[in-house]
Amino acid sequence: MDISDLKIGREGTFIPPFKSNINTVKSYENERYDSIFFADHILNWIPESIWTPDITDLATVYPSPHLIYDVFTMMTVAALHTKKIYLGTGVTEAFRRNPAVLAQTFLTLDELSRGRSILGIGAGEKENTVPYGIKWKNPVSRLEEAVIIIRKLWESDEKINYDGNIWKLENALLRLNPFKKGKFPPIWIAARGNRMLDITGRLGDGWLPIFLKPEVYKEKLRILRKYTLKADRNMDEITPAVILGVITDEDSEEVDKMLNNPITKNNLITLYNEDFKPYGLSHPLGENIDGTLEFIPTHYDKESLMQILEKIPSKMCHDFYLNGNPDEIIGQIENFSKVGAKHIILFNVSILCGLKYIPRSNKCMKKIITYFKN
Repeated sequence: MDISDLKIGREGTFIPPFKSNINTVKSYENERYDSIFFADHILNWIPESIWTPDITDLATVYPSPHLIYDVFTMMTVAALHTKKIYLGTGVTEAFRRNPAVLAQTFLTLDELSRGRSILGIGAGEKENTVPYGIKWKNPVSRLEEAVIIIRKLWESDEKINYDGNIWKLENALLRLNPFKKGKFPPIWIAARGNRMLDITGRLGDGWLPIFLKPEVYKEKLRILRKYTLKADRNMDEITPAVILGVITDEDSEEVDKMLNNPITKNNLITLYNEDFKPYGLSHPLGENIDGTLEFIPTHYDKESLMQILEKIPSKMCHDFYLNGNPDEIIGQIENFSKVGAKHIILFNVSILCGLKYIPRSNKCMKKIITYFKN
């Protein structure tokens, strides 16, 4: 793929103060990013127990890492304050969001954004369900049925009846139309395991994993291609994307400090057990753990969490984050392009490590996007 065809997006979840987010999304559009993706969370991955001034002085300004606005309200705001940039969820799920509601919501966003919405959806996480009394059961089957139902409601002019294991639809209708006739919002699926990749190959318009190393991304893309061909589809119908954390500064010593910060290590708890095996380790939460599904940040006090984070070697942070100065980050992004990624969403984790890193890392990020757009 010609590197000039590579799409670059930003993670842009809205947090207080509200008005500053409007300036942020406008700046991303002005800097010519192709997309902004918004997390659909009630809880952040970062526990309050380590959101303390001794770990990040950001805690002196923001009293909690869980100050997160509702994703669809904020995507509406973003749609009304931008003109070209695509807006997606990174990602939502079908535990808190009934598929019929998601179908209606994204056609509404599609109208407000004039055809710029992307439905990023995954199997969900316990952190956004279990603490709130939402029963956690059959996440993958729920995701599969949700995508099927959304497509049926979008594409059919007739009443819909559906007899699934999770949902039963009887004479269901959705009369909203997409902004551009026949062009529905693309559905990008956050898949990692084989069953999820199979669902993506059969039902998805895009693939949206997070925190993969290039060689793992290449292998997962090979598996996705196999399932896509099995479903009698062409890979050109699916956009291979990825969300990647970024730790960047012009000073390599500052990069090393951020890579060793507990906030940075904490994100890696969301990895799979298989990610730890090459380092001679098991997942610090236990054998055969999928951290994305299992980790609930409110369950851990500072002492127990710090003991867990000490088990994560700095080498893993170096391997799983794009890290270094802008030129080094550019090279690492190009490595993902070489193994097949066509849309890369950058999550600037540097800003979580301390107030001084906000202007420094943002300056680096601007250099990175300028390189790809020029």
